[in-house]
Amino acid sequence: MKILLLDKNHPLITEQLLAKNFVLEEDFTSSYDEVCHKIENYDGIIIRSRIPLDKNFLEKGKNLKFIARVGAGMENIDIPAAEQLGIQLINSPEGNRDSVAEHVVGMLLILMNRLFIASQEVKNGIWLREENRGDELLGKTVGLIGYGNMGKATARRFSGFGCKVIFHDILPGLSDEFASQVSLEELKASADIVSLHIPLTSETHYLVDEKFISEMKKDFYFVNTARGKNVETKYLVQALKGGKIKGVCLDVLEYEKSSFENLETENEDLQYLLDSEKAIVTPHIAGWTHQSKEKLAQVIVDKIVAAYC
Repeated sequence: MKILLLDKNHPLITEQLLAKNFVLEEDFTSSYDEVCHKIENYDGIIIRSRIPLDKNFLEKGKNLKFIARVGAGMENIDIPAAEQLGIQLINSPEGNRDSVAEHVVGMLLILMNRLFIASQEVKNGIWLREENRGDELLGKTVGLIGYGNMGKATARRFSGFGCKVIFHDILPGLSDEFASQVSLEELKASADIVSLHIPLTSETHYLVDEKFISEMKKDFYFVNTARGKNVETKYLVQALKGGKIKGVCLDVLEYEKSSFENLETENEDLQYLLDSEKAIVTPHIAGWTHQSKEKLAQVIVDKIVAAYC
């Protein structure tokens, strides 16, 4: 089988697939149109997020048997078109679930205990204790929206901090030793912390909007390591200013490019988040550890080999 690699990934992908007699070609620079022109020559694609694989692209890949996405989200691929054309879709959420879970907890600990702020103050000769009094995770109710690989790994971490963990998911019967499944209404009534672990679909686009926030019974902390467009930022900022949201931890932003490589737009709401002591913002790196890079690649290789060797 001939496979086109469209993004740089861990070298084990190339090493292990070559050892299994796959034919590989790397192309990390060609444009969408240039790749479209030659895609019919390949049986498979391995990609992160560099170019969109829309219906037009997929129809030109007349010999495509699979698309392997090194990561979890598949919104850059026209899934209905791929299914209609009989193209197998492979992803690797198992590879960075632990990285994401640790990032969620890490951001919250920094935010709730004012660790970054206090450290910067001391480095600048400012010694404030009462002003930097923290807020504990112990005893908080954490509401996770989405209970796949990321959600489950995150629940495991929070349970170790003595939190009550609840979650909402569109699939039934997912409760386990770390978290209990509830309705979205019950989550909104009980949660002190809300963390998103969902894909970006037509149903989850702007899931967290003005209505969602207004229906939260408690003032709460909000975490998003899923996709930026799951959240309507202007209402997040509005609630942060008003105190309904006590603080936000955002690894993803509504204003990111679809390739996640940079910001597409900047505005007053974004600037408020960047300036606020109540916001921790990171550049889409929750799943981006040294360990996850290798694990993501290994999961992809294992799935391709299992299916085509």
